[in-house]
Amino acid sequence: MARVNLWGEWLREGVWEIPLRRYLALLLAAALVVGVAFVARALTRDDRSCAPGVERPEGSDDCVGVSTTAYDFGREEFTETIRAIDRENRSLKPGSYVTVAMLAPFTATDRDNVNDTLHELQGAYLAQYQANHESNGQTPQIRLVLANPGANGTHWQDTVGRLVRMTKGADRLRAVTGVGSSTENNKRAVAELTRRGVPVVGSSITADDLANDQDGVDPFPGLARVSPTNTDEARALTSFAKVRAGRALLVYDKPGDPYTTTLQRSFERLLEGSPYEPQPFTPPDDRSEEGTTANTFRQITHLVCDTSRETDTILFAGRHTQLRQFINALGGRGCQDRRFTVLTGDEASYLTGDEDLDRDALKRNLSVRYTALAHPDAWEHDPAQTGGSVGDARELERLLTRSEREPIGPIGPVALEDGQLIIAYDAMRLAVHGIRQATPEGRTNPPLADVGLQWPQVKGSLRVDGASGWICLDVHGNPYDKAVPIVELTSEGRARFVQIAWPEGKPPGEECLPPS
Repeated sequence: MARVNLWGEWLREGVWEIPLRRYLALLLAAALVVGVAFVARALTRDDRSCAPGVERPEGSDDCVGVSTTAYDFGREEFTETIRAIDRENRSLKPGSYVTVAMLAPFTATDRDNVNDTLHELQGAYLAQYQANHESNGQTPQIRLVLANPGANGTHWQDTVGRLVRMTKGADRLRAVTGVGSSTENNKRAVAELTRRGVPVVGSSITADDLANDQDGVDPFPGLARVSPTNTDEARALTSFAKVRAGRALLVYDKPGDPYTTTLQRSFERLLEGSPYEPQPFTPPDDRSEEGTTANTFRQITHLVCDTSRETDTILFAGRHTQLRQFINALGGRGCQDRRFTVLTGDEASYLTGDEDLDRDALKRNLSVRYTALAHPDAWEHDPAQTGGSVGDARELERLLTRSEREPIGPIGPVALEDGQLIIAYDAMRLAVHGIRQATPEGRTNPPLADVGLQWPQVKGSLRVDGASGWICLDVHGNPYDKAVPIVELTSEGRARFVQIAWPEGKPPGEECLPPS
């Protein structure tokens, strides 16, 4: 009996309990190791999300994507306007609306670009509110979302991909507006959006190669614009300034970008037969950076003074940072006794708030005039019989007055002299017009493909009466004979309205029908 007990004790301790305890200990240790590793990975994993629909791509701290909430992209300047947009969006009933996305560099760091984006954001929102509350019950309602391709547009592919996906399902995305600057990345984004069938309404893009009707070809089917091309701006500027080749010098960005290159080509056509060789400068790839171009401009000012005394005009094809550097250099030129006028494109509008501009340079026999996209004084001080009206401009002013408080606002401090708020307001109104014209009676969801097909009919009695002037589009989606305010930069940092100029040399006819 004792042997049986001893055998049982050995089986219990030698075979079951001791090895089992060891196995359980090993299993527990392994579970702890796995658990600790899992927790460690969870704690150390880089959370790339910024907000719903917005995240940081690998290798970047830029928050990129499409925001559908009150997320302000870390820019307190945008907070009040974005809160107003979110309040309006949340008031819309499911199924009653379609979505329009504003594409802009919401994480830009350059102060001028931040201000530009803020003003465009405010203009787009005011048009959204007007469409939803002051259009006699027209449908569908409009939801506005914010699409950020990155500070320099580097991540446009991620954002465009998300926008394309939003054309399906509950979002019902039906147009993209904004776009803004004529850059290579924006050009690629517009090309991909339109290739995928998404209609685009450009606000302040002016480059000729970011437009349709290039040698009879439409590379961006479904693109409409509310701003004239650089060529049309140059034609309007010429009709105003009477530029003569023998009395003008061209200074241009080399190698250039879509905006500066097409502006350069437009100016070159004006200066055929000039006795002076155009003077190039080479800025950084990111033209918002200072680089070393200030040194080049100091040398060019010597060449300016070396021209004949009859030379009094400088045509400048460059971005606003380099324009500011050039103006500062001209302020220190040797031939202060000679008067010069710098003529340039709408990029000069950024300089009204540029603290690095030497404003005293504008007191030294130097004036800077440029083609603005819009100006708040244009229709008050130069009321043309056609092409625009005081009443259309005052409609926006009325909304702005009401935007200081709910239910519209507040939307933060506003500024109109750079024209960006006005032109973005008009771009959004054009997008709404296309969406509603494409919507079958009794429905609230137009076919995506039909929206972009509306642009050729936006003319005559179907034109959009914009605050910047009449928007009459040709069959390629380009504005016909659009009003071009000529504006002068003052030593007080203001943009003084001078006169409305017209690409055709005169305002459009009452019917506003582009010729064949």
